[in-house]
Amino acid sequence: MSETDSLPTTETDFVVMGTGAGGLLAALTASQRGARVVVVEKADVVGGTTAVSGGVIWVPNNHHMAEVGCPDDPEAARTYLRRIAEGQSDEALRDRYVDAAREMVRFTEAHAPVTFTAMPEYPDYQPELPGGRTGGRSLDNGLYDTNRLGAHRPLLRKNPTTGRVPITIPEAMAWGVFSNPFGVPYQEVSARAKAGIVHGGAGLVGKLLEALLARGVVPEVSTPGVRLHLGPDGGVDGLVVRRADGEHLVRARMGVLFASGGFEWDAALCAAFLPPGFDRPASPPQNTGDALRMAMALGADLGAMGEAWWSPVVDVPGELYDGVQLHRCEFSVRCLPHAIIVNARGERFTNEAGNYNDITKPFFDHAPARYARRNLPAHLIVDHAFLSRYVLVTAVAGRPLPEYVRTADTLEGLAALVGIDPAGLRATVDRWNGHARAGVDPDFGRGASAFDRFYGDPRSTPNPSLGAVEQAPFYAVPIHPGAMGTKGGPKTTVDGQVVRVGGAPVRGLYACGNAMASVMGHGYPGAGATIGASMTFGWLAALHATGAAFEAGA
Repeated sequence: MSETDSLPTTETDFVVMGTGAGGLLAALTASQRGARVVVVEKADVVGGTTAVSGGVIWVPNNHHMAEVGCPDDPEAARTYLRRIAEGQSDEALRDRYVDAAREMVRFTEAHAPVTFTAMPEYPDYQPELPGGRTGGRSLDNGLYDTNRLGAHRPLLRKNPTTGRVPITIPEAMAWGVFSNPFGVPYQEVSARAKAGIVHGGAGLVGKLLEALLARGVVPEVSTPGVRLHLGPDGGVDGLVVRRADGEHLVRARMGVLFASGGFEWDAALCAAFLPPGFDRPASPPQNTGDALRMAMALGADLGAMGEAWWSPVVDVPGELYDGVQLHRCEFSVRCLPHAIIVNARGERFTNEAGNYNDITKPFFDHAPARYARRNLPAHLIVDHAFLSRYVLVTAVAGRPLPEYVRTADTLEGLAALVGIDPAGLRATVDRWNGHARAGVDPDFGRGASAFDRFYGDPRSTPNPSLGAVEQAPFYAVPIHPGAMGTKGGPKTTVDGQVVRVGGAPVRGLYACGNAMASVMGHGYPGAGATIGASMTFGWLAALHATGAAFEAGA
């Protein structure tokens, strides 16, 4: 008898490790199909990376698109995903996503208190590519009243940056939040927050948690998965977890699902697989690759290990989350007029207004002569016109400047303060100002895409994304390459089964979300692609584990 077999043992059907949207939906699906389900979570709260996100899901050809006049078709979506993935994911997996994601939405709305809303003006992240769309594929899940969770309300993870401002994405668009931050009805929004209303990822998690609780399934928090238990055939039939009183074996007749996020908080794994210069994850710090290591120990085939859901981030010193420095994703400030990003030579190196994933990759550009990252360190540079109209991360006109924001009356003085070449910055700004006045950026194409203009300021002409940097004083904020999560993990079948090197599925082991090799490969098709994929493959895994075969349109 092995040491594992002597542990206190619980018998169940299906074990889910992780409580993001993918894990919760998988648990709900298995329970709805009659399975006994155990859900374990490493953190002391529920929600994972989903809960700190915007909570949008990207679903091509979803049934809500017709409601807002946005036509779509599966072939267009397949064409777009093929281009976005750049050969780094399996075509059969992408095809299954296109077919299954829309059905997953119907299931979720039927079995949880969720109603998704299509956003006709929210573009894909590369809408001009073949098969791209300028709206409709990204779905918002609305607000959520956390009081519906009753005594379980404290389980819900809070969003560290926007948790006190519960606004749906459609509301943010209607109110012009990005370009007119002072036009929000703050009294109404503040009243929502005080009443326990949340939005985004926390709202989506809350709704799925409510549905799961109604079925009698309560996630076990502060209960990390430790190692897998194998049956005589080498398949997985359980998970060893660590509870307050020690290790326990949870036997799982139907299988185990990894839904526990990526490895972005593990320095050794990041050093092994990700580019030098990355050390700022924007997810909860429990994402340390636990599932990845267990899968590797079984000889799982791996994919997308060098990729992540990249985003520029800004650190506000002393701003902590779960006891560690919070790295704020920078989604909109850099997209507004009168703002550029430069390296230490004072040069622009990316389209500041592009989608956060793609514009971050040039931060890692390698300079062979110096054997260093060409564009690190980097700074976001704005002028007085910017600060008088917008919010610079946490800096607001008329209030004392935060210490991390440096300012000077001249560009050359600002450059000297933060370690930028003064002549290089002056030349770049002069060139930029000419392009801004003309409304065209020939260097990086900023403002050409519908996505760039979405986050711009419609009051700025001739291009809502462009504006000169010319009014003193000038300001600089350090900006770094970060990630909302890693994409790498075990490869899976179209039903979410983990496969070994050679392609044979591991009986009883499934993965979804950032714990699996991403179906999106190299790219990021649109807002909510992370959660959309996690929910879709979590749902498919639960169907397969409980003996149901997916059928498109069923």
